[in-house]
Amino acid sequence: MSTKVQPEINTITYDREQIEDKVGSIYDAIVIMGKRAEQINAEIRSELHEKLEEFSVQNATLEEVFENREQIEISRHYEKMAKPTSIAIAEWMNDEIYFRRTDERN
Repeated sequence: MSTKVQPEINTITYDREQIEDKVGSIYDAIVIMGKRAEQINAEIRSELHEKLEEFSVQNATLEEVFENREQIEISRHYEKMAKPTSIAIAEWMNDEIYFRRTDERN
């Protein structure tokens, strides 16, 4: 997963008004960012599984399983990546999330 946004690795505080400004409610903004984080997580997970599949051993018994250095390095790389929530927040703050309301409540 290549992302255009460089999210913060450390915890930072955001201006609540800046977050809710786009939709008028902090709760709606959190729901939108949460759904985007789920999408990002699914993309990262499928990418990780694809890369790990390349190194998997078919029909291996318990005795035949050994540490695969490439798998370990790939896993470490993904562990060091920014979390999906951080990426979603950074995308939200940079106006990179497209959303639409399907049900307007009156």
